[in-house]
Amino acid sequence: MGKVVLVTGVARQLGAQFAERIRRQPGVELVVGVDLRPAPQLPPPQPGDPVADYVFAPVDLRRPAIAGVLAEYGVDTVVHLNVSATNPGAVGRASVKEINVIGSMQLLGACQQSAQLRRLVVKSTTGVYGATSRDPAVFTERTQAKTLPSGGFAKDAAEVEGYVRGFARRRPDVAISVLRFANLVGPGADTPLAEYFALPLLPTVLGYDPRLQFLHVEDAVEVLRRAALEPAPDTVNTGTFNVAGEGVLLLSQCARRLGRPTLPMLGPALGWAAALAKQTRVSDFSAEQIGLLTHGRVVDTTALREVFGYRPRYSTTEAFADFAAGSGPGLLPPGRLAAVTDRLADLLKRPPEES
Repeated sequence: MGKVVLVTGVARQLGAQFAERIRRQPGVELVVGVDLRPAPQLPPPQPGDPVADYVFAPVDLRRPAIAGVLAEYGVDTVVHLNVSATNPGAVGRASVKEINVIGSMQLLGACQQSAQLRRLVVKSTTGVYGATSRDPAVFTERTQAKTLPSGGFAKDAAEVEGYVRGFARRRPDVAISVLRFANLVGPGADTPLAEYFALPLLPTVLGYDPRLQFLHVEDAVEVLRRAALEPAPDTVNTGTFNVAGEGVLLLSQCARRLGRPTLPMLGPALGWAAALAKQTRVSDFSAEQIGLLTHGRVVDTTALREVFGYRPRYSTTEAFADFAAGSGPGLLPPGRLAAVTDRLADLLKRPPEES
């Protein structure tokens, strides 16, 4: 019998793309998609196309029913993607936290009782490192956060990682991969930071220009695929790994590439603007996102390349460029903005008598 892979969060972009990718892998016999909301239909296999069967189970992870799904289909690999900053259909922050934390606890409890389970992959975030003025220039997987996240998605992810470590002690026979993703970008990315960059005017923190890292959705799917399968020779795909495109971008560079003007604001004023944006559902601004837009965050990906054996296809700059190409035009088209900037630079270089 081939591998049976259960994927949580298949109603979201990342989950749907991963489910479609993994069912095309040799040795995979069945993919079970789990989500509370109806998931998009995956493309039907073409004649002669070696694609694994796919079934969708509308299960709320906060309920014990997930244990029955694991047992019914004989699941041996679980890929948990339903830990997210936002969950469509959830009402309020409390519901999102329940889905992230309580749902993960129920899932891990079911996994602990499953005798067939052999591999567990959990999507986490580099947000577990926090974003403060006391942070190191670059975080490695062993770096302890100076200040643990006090709320939001980052705190949820940190709690889930703690439960995963407890599960690992109780089930040492299960291979476990925890993947700390940088901010996901790409065509159709459905993340709070993508919503922020979609604003016509980008509010920023006065006096700060943070360094940011991005991960293209295609690279995220490929890393998940490799983590769900047996490791390639001379690689290890179990453990905790930072996953991000190489290089960094400043927030000001991101704004120029999108053609969107920035509005520098004092920290408290940005907090008020964030609350207004959240109330009007323009963007899901959170305290952790304000911290990121103030201090930034950069992680080391040496282990991803040298231990896990994968170098992302898209660098941070290339991933953001692909995202920008699929975004709507800004108030200041990048070409025109570059021309104005060059013109101002020429004027500043001229001697006083020529200006």
